[in-house]
Amino acid sequence: MGAFFSTMVARLSISPLVPDIIATFQVSKGAVGLALTGMWAAYALMQLPGGVLADRYGERPVILAAIALTGLASALLATSPAYLAFVAFTALLGAGTGLYFPAATSLLTKLYRNTGQAIGFHISGGDSAGLVTPALAVYVGLRYGWHAGLALGAVVALPVLALAAWRIRATPPTHGGRTLREQVDLRVLARLLTNPAIAYTILLAVILAFTFQATLSFFPTFLVEYWGVSTARASLLFAGLFALWILTSPLLGRLSDVVGRDAVLALATVAMAVGIVLLLTVTAGPLALLGVAFLGGGMGWGGVIASRFMDNLSEEDGSTGYGLVRLVYVLLGSLGSVVTGALADASGWPVAFGLVVVLLLFAGTTLGAVRLLELDL
Repeated sequence: MGAFFSTMVARLSISPLVPDIIATFQVSKGAVGLALTGMWAAYALMQLPGGVLADRYGERPVILAAIALTGLASALLATSPAYLAFVAFTALLGAGTGLYFPAATSLLTKLYRNTGQAIGFHISGGDSAGLVTPALAVYVGLRYGWHAGLALGAVVALPVLALAAWRIRATPPTHGGRTLREQVDLRVLARLLTNPAIAYTILLAVILAFTFQATLSFFPTFLVEYWGVSTARASLLFAGLFALWILTSPLLGRLSDVVGRDAVLALATVAMAVGIVLLLTVTAGPLALLGVAFLGGGMGWGGVIASRFMDNLSEEDGSTGYGLVRLVYVLLGSLGSVVTGALADASGWPVAFGLVVVLLLFAGTTLGAVRLLELDL
């Protein structure tokens, strides 16, 4: 939880400072969205290497390497002198943090039977960064400049690295004697991706990741521009969103262990869609807060979708298989940043987030159909 917290601080420091970054570099929201998509694309591309390395060397060294690279990338990001440097360092940050999740999920799956609950708590530990990071990044940015705000990731990573090195247990390799070439055999990986249950879970995960990227990248900016609130108030509401996200991650994970993954995922997608619609149609009062509540509550889906993958992956697939599916869905989901930013520039926030609503309702509808028809997906 602490390790995931450090990787999230580094990434969450960026979103509240987007208006200042846009003003400094004189670029569009789409350009910043492109940089953030680059970060998440790099994050996605490191999922498979992270899984392969965890299978070959155990999870602990991969987790430690991820935290160290996160701290280094954050320090470099804080020195960005121009837009192109900002793009490059955000990509490096994505690569560093991308190593982490497959290894951590594999470790938790080995240790706990109720994987939905365990992974849900793990995700809530990382997402708890959202309670403090946006407001702190804005405060530091206002007082010392946005470059200093982006340095928060490096400040947090160092002590967490020491703590993780002390407390995270070593685990034996699980590659089963396979060579590196055998681990990444393209024919085996292709067969995995064409498994109907895995392919459908990837589709769901792409939609959820797209929603996550759109929200994470532009929620504070949306509040400032569409609602006309201050940056400080937008950061406070962003923190509230994360508070709900944190509370519901283990709850939805545990609920999925009891009643099934698909029922909980359907509930989450509909809740997020309702929340976004409310945020687009009201600008103040209880209904606005209700919109934040629905959106934040529905975003606790992380442990559920991870568990749905692990339910359909064999022990032989291991971290490598999970790293592969995360590479695919996180890479495609990373388009949420650039698509949302570009649509906001071209057609406004209702169109940008309206697309997210359509995707969520599509996911919810297909989940209902799968459950009703008892399809083997």
